[in-house]
Amino acid sequence: MTEIHKGLAGVVADYTAISKVNPETNSLLYRGYPVHELAENCSFEEVAYLLWKGELPTAEELAQFKQECWNGRELDQKTIDVVMNMPVDCHPMDVLRGAIAFLGTYDTEHFTPDSDHIRRIARQLLSKIPTIVALDIRRRRGEGYVSPRKDLGFTENFLWMVFGDGPDSPLNRPGDVECFEKSMILYAEHSFNASTFTARVITSSMSDTWSAIVGAIGALKGPLHGGANEAVMHNMLAIGDPDKAEQWCKDKLARKELVMGFGHRVYKKGDSRVPTMEAAFKKLAAEHSDESTDTWVKMYDIMAETMYENTSIKIRPNLDFPAGPAYYIMGFDIPFFTPLFVMARITGWTAHIIEQFENNSLIRPLSSYNGPAERHLKA
Repeated sequence: MTEIHKGLAGVVADYTAISKVNPETNSLLYRGYPVHELAENCSFEEVAYLLWKGELPTAEELAQFKQECWNGRELDQKTIDVVMNMPVDCHPMDVLRGAIAFLGTYDTEHFTPDSDHIRRIARQLLSKIPTIVALDIRRRRGEGYVSPRKDLGFTENFLWMVFGDGPDSPLNRPGDVECFEKSMILYAEHSFNASTFTARVITSSMSDTWSAIVGAIGALKGPLHGGANEAVMHNMLAIGDPDKAEQWCKDKLARKELVMGFGHRVYKKGDSRVPTMEAAFKKLAAEHSDESTDTWVKMYDIMAETMYENTSIKIRPNLDFPAGPAYYIMGFDIPFFTPLFVMARITGWTAHIIEQFENNSLIRPLSSYNGPAERHLKA
């Protein structure tokens, strides 16, 4: 009998030097560095450089890298028109997928010729995806395009394009800026997850990088992957009252239903990214300090305790659980939580595309047939 690993659980598909979960310390490493150390001490741009180049940049290298990214932030009118003419009731991931596919049509290389070409595309996507997401947010509010700035870092520029710099803007709340930046670093990379593996499969066929990224976006859209951060906030809003959170979780468990934002296939002792994101979320909530933010913090704590105490394997939160309410408090509409994930994960995806390209073998697993035995048409 052939052993089947549903969902490829436990299957080691290839080597990677980009990231790993260290079971001894239950920590996530980017190129050997614990991600919580990177989140506390580095900018998102430094982490992007690390993932692509293998080492953290020097001051000179970082300055040049930032300049290259800044110069690519602007969208041309054709791309703006593509975004503006998409239905306002479609999911923002559909808009992002379509806009990136459109950008790819400008690439004169129909197939990826070398790793430098992938890196150029990676910088272009890192620069332009925040502008696309910001434009989509604004057009749904009935507002127009805001040009990116070249005097602001990745996080500050994005918050500027979405919210401006008025007194109520997250750009002028240090806790918001810090929390968002940390979330980008924590979401940047996570080994052979579903969307990254999708990108590597497409790359393994020697297709172009744009196609690999569009495929990864399709995988990330699913609620069992990137869409989980949206589901977390929908659940919290449905519960409404912290006093109802414990019973809501118990009812879900009794019906053997998934509670989004909890559990992880890789981590056995809890998602190592959660303590950093949880601390940033609670600091953010304390700075906002109103009845609604207190509600989400109380609900967070009750749900986390209930899931841990009422499951035999002591299920703990994953990164999506604190990220969802954090983004909500900042003022982002729930359907945009997953595009925010894309803004970060584009760094990990493209690092893996480069790695796959440089030591490629077509990914083509086998299957075990369990259909009807051989049969023939009647004469």
